[in-house]
Amino acid sequence: MGLFDITEGILRGVGQAAGAVTRPITAPFSDPVIRLGVTGLSRAGKTVFITSLVANLMDRGRMPQLRAAASGAIQMAYLQPQPDDTLPRFDYEAYLAQLTATDPKWPDGTRQISELRLSFKVQPTGFMAGLQGVRTVHLDIVDYPGEWLLDLGLLDQTYAEWSKGALARCAGRPLGDEYLALVAQTDAAKPLEELAAKALAQAYTAHLNASRAQGYSDCTPGRFLLPGDLAGSPVLTFAPLPAADFARGSLGREMGRRFESYKKNVVQPFFRDHFARIDRQVVLVDVLGAIHNGPRAVDDLRTAMADILGAFNPGRNSFISRIFSGRRVEKILFAATKADHLHHTQHPQLTAITQALLREAKDRADFAGAQTQAMSIAALRTTVEETVDHRDGPLDVVRGRLLDTGKQAAFYPGALPTDPQHLLAPARAGAADWGSGDYKIMRFAPAPLTLRPGEGPPHIRLDKAAEFLIGDLL
Repeated sequence: MGLFDITEGILRGVGQAAGAVTRPITAPFSDPVIRLGVTGLSRAGKTVFITSLVANLMDRGRMPQLRAAASGAIQMAYLQPQPDDTLPRFDYEAYLAQLTATDPKWPDGTRQISELRLSFKVQPTGFMAGLQGVRTVHLDIVDYPGEWLLDLGLLDQTYAEWSKGALARCAGRPLGDEYLALVAQTDAAKPLEELAAKALAQAYTAHLNASRAQGYSDCTPGRFLLPGDLAGSPVLTFAPLPAADFARGSLGREMGRRFESYKKNVVQPFFRDHFARIDRQVVLVDVLGAIHNGPRAVDDLRTAMADILGAFNPGRNSFISRIFSGRRVEKILFAATKADHLHHTQHPQLTAITQALLREAKDRADFAGAQTQAMSIAALRTTVEETVDHRDGPLDVVRGRLLDTGKQAAFYPGALPTDPQHLLAPARAGAADWGSGDYKIMRFAPAPLTLRPGEGPPHIRLDKAAEFLIGDLL
């Protein structure tokens, strides 16, 4: 191989790396930037995931499946000021202090978008080691609520289309029948009365909050759950109504107008300013919680995953297509969290169920483009495994500190099926329960930690998740 070939190969590799991780960079020797979006559905542990990921990337003793860590290519990882001065900083230090305290506690979930920059000094290994010096790679972690991601699906819908789906989902969900009763009493063809609009919006918001508390994932519009400084504004004072040809000035017409305003003034700015700049994405999913809450919650999760994949398909919507301008998110990881609530012998079943949900979501969303993967993880391991004597023989359990009482307890959630269709079939059929199956969950508190130098918090497959998401760029 001649010098020209070697030089050309180096330049091509650098150019591909820079182009893959952040398209706005055109100079071939600029520091590459990876923008990693992190979101979660229904209390999946987003704040803990980011905190543990950053801690384990800085102290990599527990990251053997991240090849750049295992090979020694990552020489150093350190926090730097984030590039977006207008975004809140992810409060990493405070969250880590809570998780590693003498009496550790779960941090509060974030309710707004935030960002953190982690930079790596990377020395190429193998053949390239002698030809390239140490380079810097920046990882910008963008933390945002999962409800905002589901809102992107609204960009494809009219008010009538969204209302039809929202009203169909109400039936049987917490406070859903109460909302439907209020709709039945409302004459949306009458002139707008703000008190009536407010009553409908409040009742629908109460239904969404109650549904999310029961483990449902598809709860839109997301800002109804996390209103922030928009609380009480007209852009959040609308609700679904049966389709009709509403006259100008009527309650129904105004509801439709406010729905369109929500898309224009809330959803589109988030997409344009933040989501469209993401290179890699992880979606945290509480699959165990959905299973515990029954078939309808699992089917709702399946629908939500399809809607999420649809948001990553820019060809579906003209606004999205214009903003993406040919860009695509390159990798999407759907991670089933709380794997530490299961003995490791059941982790393959949890992964298989998540993979089946993802496969169905891909088919339903007619999705193509990004590389997708599903796995089961625990960003912070809270339990230890044991085998206990049971009347039917030895039983594999996990033991941890209960969140409510602080006492140690052994826990067996029930046997997950080896065939995911044993759960997905009754979920699609709208079954009321699992029949003979009985799946439990338990709320564990963080375990007190004693970390050795160079080690981050204990986890399950966080290194494998990091390898899929960013390993090829380190």
